[in-house]
Amino acid sequence: MSDPKREIALVQFLPNAMTLGAIAAGVTALRMAFAGNLDLAMLLILIAAILDGLDGRIARALGSESLIGAELDSLADLVNFGVAPASILGVWVLLEVPVFGWGAVLFYVICAALRLARFNVGIKSGVIKDPRFFTGVPSPAGALLALSPVILSNAFPMLTPPGLISGIWLIICGALMISRIPSFSLKMRIPRAWKKPGLILLIGIFASLVFFPWSTLLAFNIAYAISIPVAARKAAQIAKVVTDPSETVAGE
Repeated sequence: MSDPKREIALVQFLPNAMTLGAIAAGVTALRMAFAGNLDLAMLLILIAAILDGLDGRIARALGSESLIGAELDSLADLVNFGVAPASILGVWVLLEVPVFGWGAVLFYVICAALRLARFNVGIKSGVIKDPRFFTGVPSPAGALLALSPVILSNAFPMLTPPGLISGIWLIICGALMISRIPSFSLKMRIPRAWKKPGLILLIGIFASLVFFPWSTLLAFNIAYAISIPVAARKAAQIAKVVTDPSETVAGE
């Protein structure tokens, strides 16, 4: 039993503070979306995604992981990658197709909640089979995919998709999150020889985000969409080898 009088380092509060900051960013993104400032709303979603990617890693590095932190992280994900992106796109879609658009928004948010619940159950029960793959599209990636119509409109205004198409796309993204289709995890390992080129690529991506944010986000979404069938094929190949080690997979 932990001693309530035991002192802990102030820095150990940092992961939970980052998670709360991500929630604040997501809720503020909602306000910006309803105020019509979609650019700032998108920026806040990206900030929330960055904080989401860092808080757990920093918690593990500091040895400050906790049950409260895990629950906060799930709540933050639902707000930032479920409610907020659906609302941002909903502001767009509801103007043209209010009934269908609201149905699409609700469907996406419910899918995000189910996806997070399934992930949490998998973590707690230890049934996640291969850490290199997610089952379905993770909620941060699903949020960015869902916002593709907004990103496309800002990158190429002449290609602005109609509300109906955007609503259908929101439904597709929700379905991908709760699907059983494998998608790549950041825990995928890369060859050591790719370390320096990968670092240079990351620097280039950050620079592109600064100078060409919309085009870079659009390119990222296209690349990620392409990676989904690639991940499914790779996972199927690995499963085949595990099932029958005597078989050789072409290209391995």
